[in-house]
Amino acid sequence: MTRYIAKRLGVGVISLFILVTVTFFLLHAIPGGPFSPEDNRNVPPKILEKISDQYGLNDPVPEQYARYLSNLLHGDFGTSFKKQDTTVNELISQGFPVSARVGAWGIFISLAAGILLGIIAAVKRGKVPDMIAMVIATIGVSVPSFVICVLMMYVFCEKLKILPSYGLTSWKHYILPVFCMAFSQIAYITRLMRSSMLETMRQDYIRTERAKGTPEYLVIGRYAMKNSLLPIITYVGPMVAALLTGTFIIEKLFSVPGLGRYFVTAIGDRDYSVTLGLTIFVGSLIILCNLIVDILYAVIDPRIKIDK
Repeated sequence: MTRYIAKRLGVGVISLFILVTVTFFLLHAIPGGPFSPEDNRNVPPKILEKISDQYGLNDPVPEQYARYLSNLLHGDFGTSFKKQDTTVNELISQGFPVSARVGAWGIFISLAAGILLGIIAAVKRGKVPDMIAMVIATIGVSVPSFVICVLMMYVFCEKLKILPSYGLTSWKHYILPVFCMAFSQIAYITRLMRSSMLETMRQDYIRTERAKGTPEYLVIGRYAMKNSLLPIITYVGPMVAALLTGTFIIEKLFSVPGLGRYFVTAIGDRDYSVTLGLTIFVGSLIILCNLIVDILYAVIDPRIKIDK
């Protein structure tokens, strides 16, 4: 197990290095920059040149890359080009707890609702509950999240006026962002759980338990559901990382003060340090979550062996 974890961590470090390298050079390949005259027409060119020198943006790109890697090895993500005297580490420490709170609720609701709907759809295959679950899943998969956000804001904030449309100052402020984050995830989990349950219900050991006279709720809860969770766990890894770090469009629309707004703003402002820092942070979480998922495989299904 230790050898396996070490191997996966090594692969994760290599993946993270490739992510940093590709993102860094792609950002610098885009024409212009954070202090380009085209985007700062009200600032004299000499001042922009001086600011660029201060941040080292006039140095050769390979030199900037080496300096960035050196700082990164010391845990320094750099300083924001647009927010004076604000480090990327500070932005992450401010935004991540907010995104994590909203995301944690989104994860809980996604798993609870998605697994339940998937089980109901499989057990009641071809009946009305199955059709309703599949309609919800189809809408969640096919309709973009920002459309769901706008629709929910129009209905509950504009027409009914029962929910706030921005901020996170009370429990009511969490309802719409959490729902919009969870809705598409519920759809995917429902479809995965339904397919996996249908496959599991056809297995011989399920028929054997039914032949023994085991109550149906025990057959489903103790045997079928447990062995149907592997596809869900596979999907949960990247889903957890995505929701904990904030769904960027949703956070922007609901003015949630999480990581999402920093990411969207940084890309528009060409703030290299913030864009790179958040990309590395999100990438690290995805790698960590995938490692945890791989280890959970062996816990849930003893048939899966991990090389020692």
